[in-house]
Parts: sequence; C-alpha cells; structure tokens
Amino acid sequence: MTAPGRRSSTFTRLLRHGFTDPSAAEELLDGAELTGVRSDPVLLEALGATADPDLALHGLVRLLEAQPAPTARQELLDTLVAAKPLRDRLLGVLGASEALADHLARHAGDWQALVTYEPRDLHPGVEEFERGLAEATDPVALRVAYRRCLLSIAARDVCGTIDLAETAAELADLATATLRAALAIAEEAAPGDAALCRLAVIAMGKCGGHELNYVSDVDVIFVGEAVGDADETKALRAATSLASHMMRICSETTVEGSIWPVDANLRPEGRNGPLVRTLSSHVAYYQRWAKTWEFQALLKARPVAGDPGLGAEYVAALQPLVWQAADRENFVADVQKMRRRVVENIPAAEVDRQLKLGPGGLRDVEFAVQLLQLVHGRSDTSLHSGTTLDALEALAAGGYVGRADAAQLDEAYRFLRSMEHRIQLHRLRRTHLVPEDPADLRRLGRSLGLRTDPVVGLQRAWKRHASVVRRLHEKLFYRPLLDAVAQLAPGEARLSPEAARERMVALGYADPAAALRHLEALASGVTRKAAIQRTLLPVLLGWFADSADPDAGLLNFRKVSDALGKTPWYLRLLRDEGAAAENLARVLSAGRLAPDLLMRAPEAVALLGDGATGGLAPRGRPQLEQEILAAVRRADGGEQAVNAARGVRRRELFRTAAADIVGSYGTEAQPVEADQGALVDLVGDAVSDLTAATLAGTLRAVVREGWGDTLPTRFAIIGMGRFGGHELGYGSDADVLFVHEPREGVDEREAGDAANKVVAELRRLLQVPSADPPLLIDADLRPEGKSGPLVRTLKSYEAYYRRWSLVWERHALLRAEFVAGDADLGRQFTELVDPLRYPADGLGEDDVREIRRLKARMESERLPRGADPKLHAKLGPGGLSDVEWTVQLVQLRHGHTEAGLRTTRTRAALAAASGAGLIPAEQAGILDEAWVLATRVRNAVMLVRGRAGDTFPTDPRELAAVGRYLGHGPGHAGDMLDEYRRTARRARAVVEELFYA
Repeated sequence: MTAPGRRSSTFTRLLRHGFTDPSAAEELLDGAELTGVRSDPVLLEALGATADPDLALHGLVRLLEAQPAPTARQELLDTLVAAKPLRDRLLGVLGASEALADHLARHAGDWQALVTYEPRDLHPGVEEFERGLAEATDPVALRVAYRRCLLSIAARDVCGTIDLAETAAELADLATATLRAALAIAEEAAPGDAALCRLAVIAMGKCGGHELNYVSDVDVIFVGEAVGDADETKALRAATSLASHMMRICSETTVEGSIWPVDANLRPEGRNGPLVRTLSSHVAYYQRWAKTWEFQALLKARPVAGDPGLGAEYVAALQPLVWQAADRENFVADVQKMRRRVVENIPAAEVDRQLKLGPGGLRDVEFAVQLLQLVHGRSDTSLHSGTTLDALEALAAGGYVGRADAAQLDEAYRFLRSMEHRIQLHRLRRTHLVPEDPADLRRLGRSLGLRTDPVVGLQRAWKRHASVVRRLHEKLFYRPLLDAVAQLAPGEARLSPEAARERMVALGYADPAAALRHLEALASGVTRKAAIQRTLLPVLLGWFADSADPDAGLLNFRKVSDALGKTPWYLRLLRDEGAAAENLARVLSAGRLAPDLLMRAPEAVALLGDGATGGLAPRGRPQLEQEILAAVRRADGGEQAVNAARGVRRRELFRTAAADIVGSYGTEAQPVEADQGALVDLVGDAVSDLTAATLAGTLRAVVREGWGDTLPTRFAIIGMGRFGGHELGYGSDADVLFVHEPREGVDEREAGDAANKVVAELRRLLQVPSADPPLLIDADLRPEGKSGPLVRTLKSYEAYYRRWSLVWERHALLRAEFVAGDADLGRQFTELVDPLRYPADGLGEDDVREIRRLKARMESERLPRGADPKLHAKLGPGGLSDVEWTVQLVQLRHGHTEAGLRTTRTRAALAAASGAGLIPAEQAGILDEAWVLATRVRNAVMLVRGRAGDTFPTDPRELAAVGRYLGHGPGHAGDMLDEYRRTARRARAVVEELFYA
C-alpha cells in the first residue's frame, strides 16, 4: 500500500509514458477488465506510444467491457499481449480516434479485422473494399461495414504502414466501393428504374483525384442514358430517382450515423441544374456555358460507379475540353479571380486556424498545381493527373516547376494534409480548423511524431510549412520563367520558349515576347544585381499579374530598374523593406500617372519603403511650404526657383498617388481602405495643400526676382472651386482670384502694374515646359469673367460685388478661401464676401429660380457631345454637380444662421446640413456616397490614363484598371458600371426632391 501523500510507482510510470491523468488511468488499470495485464510493461509501453495514452486506455477498457462473454474478453487480452501488430494497430486507433473507439464499443467483434494482414491487406484496392462491403444490404449495415473498413485504413495510417498519399488513395477507393454498394441497394429497391436507364457516377474533387480525406463531401456528377428504345424522359426520371436514393443512402443519419454527404453541386448549372443529364447535354453545356473553374474541376473527373462504359464515354468526351480551357477568351480574368483568395469569407476568428483556405493553406498548393496543369497540359500529356502530388511531381520533371520548389511544396502539402487527417480522424467530423484546446493540440502533435513538446513542436512545424506554401505559391508560377531566360544551370529541365509564352499569356500578359525580353534583361547574368532581381521578380510578377495591365507594370519596373540599377540602395530597399516591393508593383501597374511621375525622378522610389525615410502619408501644408520656400531661397533666379518648387510638387503628387493606389488596392501589409471617403479626402487635402504651397513658393520667387523683398502692393491669392474646397483631383486646374492692395504711399497705377506683372509671370513660370507637370491657373471666376481684369484691389471687389454681382457669383464665392500671399489681405477679402455668400435674409425665390435655371442650362450645354449622361461623373444625373449645387443651395439659404454651413468643403457642409436637420440623414448619406464615388471615378481616370476625364474609359484594359481601383475584381467592370448608375440614380432622386422641388 502506498503511504499517504506519496505517489505510487505506477503513477510515476504512467506519467513517464505520457498519460496526462495518471490517477484516472491507475483506476482503469486496477479494474477487473485488465486483471492479469495491468502490470505488463509491454502494454504500458504500447499505450505510451499512442497519440493519446489516456484516450487509448479508456477506449480499451470500453472495448473489453463490450465483449459478449469472459472468454471473448480473455481472447482479446491474450492476443493484445502476444501479438505486437494487433497491439500497435488497435491501441494506435484507440489513441487517435474517439469515433472509431465508439464504433468498436458498439461492434465489439470488429477488432478481429486488425488481428492479421495478408499481403493483399496491406494495400487494399476497390475490389478488396467491395468484398468488405458485400454483405451490406441496407443503409445501416453499409455504415457498419464502411466503419470496419475505415478501421483498417486508420490502423495502418497511425502505425505508419502507409503514408499520406496511400492513405488518401485508400480512402478514395473505399468511397468508390461504398458508392457502388449504395447504388446497388438503390437499384435493388427500384428494379424498374434500373431497367430503364444507364447511370454512371463520376467522382470529382478529392475522391476523383484519388486523394480523399477521412471525412469529406464526396463530389459527384451523374450522367444517364436510356436503355435501348426506352423513352429518354422516363429514363432520365428513373436515373434521377436512383441517383437521389444513392445519395440519401450515404448521407442520411441513421442509428449508425451517416457515412459522408454526397455533393452533386459541381454539375452543370450547380444546384439549379438537373441532377442527371445525358452525355450530349453535358458536352453541349461545357462547350457553350462552362466557366474556367468548371474545367478546373474536371481535371479530377473519374468514373467510379454505375455503367462503366458510359463513364468512360463521359471522360473521353469531356477531357479534351479541359485542355482547351486555357485558350478561352476569359481564361486570364477567371484565373485572376480564382487566385484572389476568398479569405474575407472566412470568419475572422478562423483565418489563423484554417488549414485549407487560409494563407499558406492546402488550397494554395492545389490551385497552383491545377492552374499549371491547365496551362501546360495542352501540349504535355504527362501532366494529366487528378492527384495533386503526382501532378506536382510531373510538373517538376517537365521543368514547369523548379525541383527544389516542388520538393518543398510536396513536403509542406504532406504535412498539412496529415494534420487535416488526424484532426478529422479524432471524431470523424468534417473540419479544416486546427483545434485550440491544449489537449487536442497535444494529441495532434503526438500523432504526427512530435513527442518532446508536442504543442510547441506542432505550432512551429505548422507555421513553417504554411510559410513555405505562402512564399512559394506565387513564385511557383514565375521562377521557371526566370530560369528559362537566365539559363544559369545547364542540364536542368526548364520551360521551352513556347511553354514560357503560354504561361505568360495565361497569367495576363498581352505581349509575352516583350515580357520575356524584359525578364531576360533584368535577370540574366551572374552579377549581384541580376541575382537580387531573380529573387525579387517571382513575387513582383505575381503582383503585376494581379493588376489590369501586367505588361505595363513589368515594362515600368524595367525602366525604373535601368534608371536606378547602379545605385546602392534601390535593390536593397526592395529586398529588405517589406512594403517597398509590393507598393512599387501596385504603383507601376495601376495606370500611367504614377509611373510617369516616378520616371521623371526615379529616386522617389524611396518613398515607398516602410523605413524612417519612407512613408506615403501626405505631408501637411506647413511642411510643404517650408521646403518649397527654402528651395526658392537657395535658387539663383526665378525660373530655377520655380523649377525647384515644381520638382517638390511632382514628388509629392507621386507620394499622394502612391498612397491612394496602395489604399485602394491593398497590400499584404496594409488592407484596402474600407472608408472610400477617407481616400477622397486624402487626395483632395494633399493636392490642394500642395497646390497652395507651390503657389506660395512661386509667388515668393516672382516677387524676389522683380522687386526684391517687398512688392509695391500687398498681394493675396484666393482659392476658388475645388481648390478653395480642398477637393482638387490629380488633373484639376487651380481656380483662383487675385486681390491686391497698394502699400501706403504707393501710386495705385504702379501697384496695379506690379500686381498684373506678378500674375502674368506666376502663370508663365508654372506652365513653362519641363519634366515636371504644369500647374494651370484659371481665373475665370473673377468679376466679369474673362472680360474683367485679372487682378483687382479690395475696394474694386467691394464696389463690384455691391453694385453688379449676380447670383452665380455669390454662389461661386461659397468656395472662396485664402491660399497664398498676404494673409491679412486674404482675411479682409473673406470678411468682404461673407455677407454675399451667407446672406442674412437667405435667398429670394427669384434667386432660387435663377440658380435652378443656370443648373439646367449647364446640364444641357456643357455635357460633351456623344457622352452618356448616366456615366458622366461631373455633369451627369447624380454626379458631382448635382450634389454640390444641392448642398450649396442649402448653404446660401441657411449659412447665415447655421455656423456649420460656413465651410468651403462639400462633405463638411453636407454633414452640417444633416446635423441641423436641413437634409434628412438618409438622403445626406445617399448624396455623400454619390459624391465620393464620382470623385473616385475622376481620380481613377486620371491615374489610369494620365489625363483628366469625367467619364469611364472605353478601352477594356483601362476600364478594368478603373474597376480595380474602385474595388471591383477582374471581370467585374460591368458590375462597376451598374453600381455607378445605381448610386447616381439614387442621388438624382434626392436632388430632384431637394434642389428642384
């Protein structure tokens, strides 16, 4: 007897053998069921070798308790102690699978299936499994027989007798035998239906690919034909009845549970299509209607049950279509859509636990392999395998995938699938989630051979293999392309020129020959520069291919690399700073504007890094003014000073465009900006601040060049329109008014001449042809328009507005804001116009009618000929003009009494109007959404085309690029246009009610 407070020797031995609850285990060992073997060291050692010794012991006791007689119990114990093969297999299953332990407890004699193995039992095929299921004549008996066969597979799996690929193949063979048995039961129940039709069951997915999981939907497609002269309609009805019954036999829950769901949703038209079709109907569908993913699914099609001749005919008819899929018109767009992981559809709490769909998961490997099969299987029949690991091996043998990459992926895939198998085996439940409970993780780790610290070891191995998959997933497509053009390893299998061209076309490159020339120029040679490029390019090419214009992305990258390749920091930045390379890829492939800005000063690439000198956050106006004014002070003359200011402007425009693109596209480090209004405000504020700072610097340069430190007159620039509203886009002119006030003692004519010379020189210098984009100054909103003087004194403005101002001028003054020059004069001008734009008595009805008349006239006269009004972002229904005039009418009416309305910004005024109850919140939301979308469209057009525009491009690639910027994936340009029309239509309805009513 053990002394109180001291642990027994058995307790210590149990701990040493891996038991986590030695006290409970000791009680079980002391029970009557284990009399005679409780102290047998062989038994304890065998239990300790299992994934979960506690679970194995508990299952063993339950199995012994379930034996029908003492003699049966003794037979089990004797065999267990004497026969190591049984001991390892039985205890291995009991320690890994609670569900199979339950089965053995219900069917106490099934342990006999594990006693001995004939040679044929070591690797059974469909025939052996059919014999194991032969006596099952009803769904319940079929489930029992299925579990008995599954027990033998699991036993050999957990003992290491068969590897992952063999286990998956045997599970697929067992599924095949089970489908045949279920169909036989269905046919026996309805012999009349069986006599009318030929029915073939085609396995798809993992069952078709001979790589099934322990618990998985078994994907199938049914094909049926009439027997002899039987009526086809009746025959298909009979085949449908048989197929439905077969599915229920496998899927329905009975006293013995279910086997697995049979899923026929991969059939033509999915769940909306008929369950059974004739062969000709299948062929017609795939020839006319099928999408790329459906041909991808057919890679794994394999006849498994029913009429073997009809199944063979099905495969013979459809397999040729699979290898033509890469030639289809929408193949590239479909591939881009499929390559964009649907991680957002996974609950956030599960993303990091997903073995199948998460980043670096099984789906990444399977998709990559299947895509390469579709691209290269047209001309190479060695790639026509439905099994992922066999296809990966064939791709490596043919040079379509690097051998080292293939070996790493093979190892990672086997580990991840083994994890998936062990997780599912525990309770025989369909799941792809790694458990969170430490006990489950410990059992899982031990089942994979990690014994020292199973939880930590499992986490490390899993993350390592997932990281390998994630890293290689994209490189897999592109590294062989670089090997093909660089040709650095003689004797290695590599892509032929034609295979390389095919792959580039499949990945979205419109000019594969040019793309391959760029790759050769970048990656060939033995220099350090070429070696770094070969490291970077596989990932960069993937990002380019994810854009609407991969060719432009690669060409632009070559230009930047040619310009900066000799600098010591460029390639190091891309290699070492996580965000820089992806940011650069997004910027170079998103359109013309940002690359054009970058090409004029390639060193701006440094802004794309995530280090201390990088950063895409726009700089504030004080910082910009400080830098520009300092550059102006250092310059020798006016032109040199303004060139310096324009150079800063170009760099900062690039910074803003890059931030906008990265926020719109999203990167691995930075998700897509969810608030589209925030991106609009970012661009509007940044470009407006930059324009104001540029004007301030240019004004300082002009004054210094012509008059020294002091101009004879005080001079201020007033921003108008979008400039005054902080809403400038990339292609916007700067609407301004110029105001001056002679200094004390200065003649008015002299002051006026000086002011006019300043304006003329300022406009000239900002438009002098150079490498930097011009800044166009528009003063047409001044009193008397183009007929009036360019610059006036404060008194002249006051006299004009008092006597002659029209309602449209008061309307325009809502946007007036001081931007550069003499701040006190700017304040005086603002005080002068405030009573005009925020009249104390609001607007009279005549003024309201005049504003409405002007708006209607503008809509009819200024819309470009041939433009679709419904897609015109500025002047079309529900566009910028509609929203702005509606908001500005409210400002004119109520700005005197509502302080929040006294702002030059559209969105701020709209929010204030809603807060004051002047516009219902729902309607304000509709107007804001439309204004943001229309502004984004204009920004997108400028980014993509490199020139301003108010309508969507007609060129398909440019339209697709606008769509990507606006958040619409490949192939969804039509959805983008529909969304715009719908948003604008809703906004127009609000405008009709608020503005025109």
